Amino acid sequence: MREEADHRVPVLIVGGSLVGLSASLFLGRHGVRHTLVERHPGTSVHPRGRGNNARTMELFRVAGIEQDVRTAASLLTDNHGILQAPSLLGDAGAWLFRHIDPDGGLARLSPTTWCLCSQNDLEPVLLDGARELGGDLRYSHELESFVQDPEGVTAVVLDGTTGRRYTVRADYLVAADGPRSPVRRSLGIAQTGPGDLFANVSVTFRSRLLADAVGDRRFLCCYLIGPDADGALLPVDNKENWVFHVPWHPERGERPEEFTDERCARHIRRATGVRGLDVEITGKAPWQAAERVAERLSSGRVFLAGDSAHEMPPTGAFGSNTGIQDAHNLAWKLAAVLGGWAGPGLLETYDTERRPVALATGARASARSVEHGHPGFAPARSVGAGERPSGLLNLVLGHRYPDGAVVGTDPARTVVPATARLTGEPGSRAPHMWLRRSGTRLSTLDLYERSMVLLSDARGGAGWHEAARRVADLGPVRLVAHRIGTHPDGADLICDEDDEERADWARVHGTTPGGAVLVRPDGFVAWRAERTTADPEATLRAVLTSVLRTDRAVT
Repeated sequence: MREEADHRVPVLIVGGSLVGLSASLFLGRHGVRHTLVERHPGTSVHPRGRGNNARTMELFRVAGIEQDVRTAASLLTDNHGILQAPSLLGDAGAWLFRHIDPDGGLARLSPTTWCLCSQNDLEPVLLDGARELGGDLRYSHELESFVQDPEGVTAVVLDGTTGRRYTVRADYLVAADGPRSPVRRSLGIAQTGPGDLFANVSVTFRSRLLADAVGDRRFLCCYLIGPDADGALLPVDNKENWVFHVPWHPERGERPEEFTDERCARHIRRATGVRGLDVEITGKAPWQAAERVAERLSSGRVFLAGDSAHEMPPTGAFGSNTGIQDAHNLAWKLAAVLGGWAGPGLLETYDTERRPVALATGARASARSVEHGHPGFAPARSVGAGERPSGLLNLVLGHRYPDGAVVGTDPARTVVPATARLTGEPGSRAPHMWLRRSGTRLSTLDLYERSMVLLSDARGGAGWHEAARRVADLGPVRLVAHRIGTHPDGADLICDEDDEERADWARVHGTTPGGAVLVRPDGFVAWRAERTTADPEATLRAVLTSVLRTDRAVT
């Protein structure tokens, strides 16, 4: 069957929503040929999944699409915060939070910031970016079955347009096929967690009068908690297009078909308090919030990403962001293994690293839903228990990998630290600081994408720099070496920080002028040396062998 396959490709992606499209984009950036199959005829038409956090925007920045995403999101640029109110009449109510970054502290941690871009606007940007990089994206094509063996995966795909079935032979399969993932079920992978938490029917509608009731309150979302009707109101364009999440109670026997246009329109009028409100229903989509994580994120040559790997409530917009970051973690590892500069064992670290992040993030998302009192949510005492209310940055930017493709970490450390201090600790996202290269300003984070990167100080890191260049010249490891300084002498990257402390590269990265930091293609620190050694090259080769799980020492 392997020889008779109709189509041969290194990676097959199943699912063409945000996570599948992101996987395609990231693999394309690495030059990895792949095919994506999606059973729907095109990208999402329903405005949902709108919050893209700072870490996701960092990934889009490096992938070259950040500005395109912000352009697609321009209608909601001025919307911030979550308002909770009994209705839209008058000024009663309180802001659960007014601004995501009220103190401006994010600028010290990242070169970018959050972006409110709905899924129906974001997916076309990802689609265009992936296709420009050569991605083979096939809509109206559905995975029917697959089998795997030690050398690869053979899949049967149905072309929904022609009715023709064909086979695809791939080295690896990435399943981004949603919370009811047929791939996960076929693999027999169970899930852990509280399960279903609450349900809503997401209603899109037009109303020209609603903008007058909203006034100048430019919120991300408004939780309406009146006694007659509750729900969540979300603007689409702040003018006449809106989304309303109507609570749905399947545990009481309610069925989605009971939410007729008339019922939804009445509910929206009661919840907003605007009796004569013009409401034209344009779409409905039932959904259930849940907290679940797959017991493992891989099986042989098949990997789960996004909702197929984990489900979490929408509060905090953690779900899609976690999935996009899954895809990014997996893409560089697939590229390294397929490119021959890492061993297959590197792919085992995908589960080691991303599953603990999914568990921690899901628990935090549930706790935030409890904290915010999401309409329609009556949580059990166990849901969110033990999760202290806190800011988002320690989770969004500060999460770390205590174990995995890293050297020098403590596997007993927690995945989410108490604060978002990024100091170059192995297993954490590398620190951001501004640099200049040939007159162009860039962030340290812009250096990381297609290779391992060794950073050393222009004052005393010559040994590390030369060692990295020798390793890179001999191959096969993709390794780039940079020297950072405050003056051009001996440095290819110049610090561009006004703060003297922030301009000290070694201090920012938790090392000394004689040390070095090895950063992975996904921007996470793989290893750090505080000072030079007697044989920097041998040390570096041993570290790369451990991180990349090569079968033999890097020579």
